[in-house]
Amino acid sequence: MDIYSKKQKIKYFIFASALIIAIAALWYSSHIVGKLQIEERKKIELWAETILEIQEIPIDGQISPTLYKILESNNTIPVILVSEKGEVLNTMNLNPRKTENPNYINRVLKKMKSIHEPIIINFSGGHKNYVYYQDSMLLTSLFYYPYIQIGVVMLFFLISYLAFSTSREAEQNQVWVGMSKETAHQLGTPISSLLAWHELMKMKLPDDNLLLEVEKDINRLETITERFSGIGSEPVLVPTNIINVIKKSIQYLEKRTSKKVKYILNFDTNAQLYVPMNSSLFEWVLENVCKNAIDAMAGKGKLIIHVLEKNDTIILDIEDTGKGISSHQFKTVFKPGFTSKKRGWGLGLSLAKRIVESYHNGKVFVKSSEVGKGTTFRIVLKKITINL
Repeated sequence: MDIYSKKQKIKYFIFASALIIAIAALWYSSHIVGKLQIEERKKIELWAETILEIQEIPIDGQISPTLYKILESNNTIPVILVSEKGEVLNTMNLNPRKTENPNYINRVLKKMKSIHEPIIINFSGGHKNYVYYQDSMLLTSLFYYPYIQIGVVMLFFLISYLAFSTSREAEQNQVWVGMSKETAHQLGTPISSLLAWHELMKMKLPDDNLLLEVEKDINRLETITERFSGIGSEPVLVPTNIINVIKKSIQYLEKRTSKKVKYILNFDTNAQLYVPMNSSLFEWVLENVCKNAIDAMAGKGKLIIHVLEKNDTIILDIEDTGKGISSHQFKTVFKPGFTSKKRGWGLGLSLAKRIVESYHNGKVFVKSSEVGKGTTFRIVLKKITINL
């Protein structure tokens, strides 16, 4: 299993755990709110019974102080007492500055009717009163508190994640640059030695054809060193005919891959399509993407290169007939460490994306793929006009 897949599984596990905790918190909060709603209704029912008792006491009768205490005990639950005819008889725990406004009372009453069933007070004379109420501010706050708490926690995690990602990306950039510079430095000494030995051998064996191939490999090593040296530095982009760069890269790969891999150039090889480019770095991109395709085909199949013009862009599609990838891996294939091979660091496509998007202001992505049939990578670059 590749490093990136392991990290993804850890992320999914943490997300699933957080989701379970959030659902449990909401369920428990809802359970508590439900119990408190029952208690508040009982309290209003007792308040309604108290009104009934007071109204039923004879004129010369004495009202128990306990009844008054029950009436006054409700200082949190908003209540509106309404007659059979719909007249508002009394209100409790509403905004005192607005109770003189009939429109305000009607709005609150309408809201109360939509929330709870009224409590009916049946008087002995045959008439009725209706008690409407809504949840207390404390209960309402308790209902929304878990959502607010989860929102604050999620916001904290989001800010932390963005800060961590930015820090990690900066650290990865430093690693990229440091590793590249060190690689270029380490290659410098043996290349210098090889150049010296090559010149010495040319003096002794000037007609040896093998020395020409050795010279090509030395030049290749110098190109690789140049590429590594360019990572981390702002590359110089010059107007370049992308067709020539593609042909050069394919010619190089064709000589070094299996004869069972067929290269098909599906474009006009004489076209003049210019883009701002660092040729050495962009050849590296083509080699990495093509080698990835060749690995996916297990060294046997077709590699088709398409070049299209669309408005002010050049579109390069690299299509293979390999094993393909699933849709959920379209983005992860560009992550450092992602690989489906037993060998390899999983840096090729990540490096290609960095070169295309960070250095050439272009885009590279998986255009399409079907498991068992193949994959198409797309590179989009800005076109420029050259007056020849």
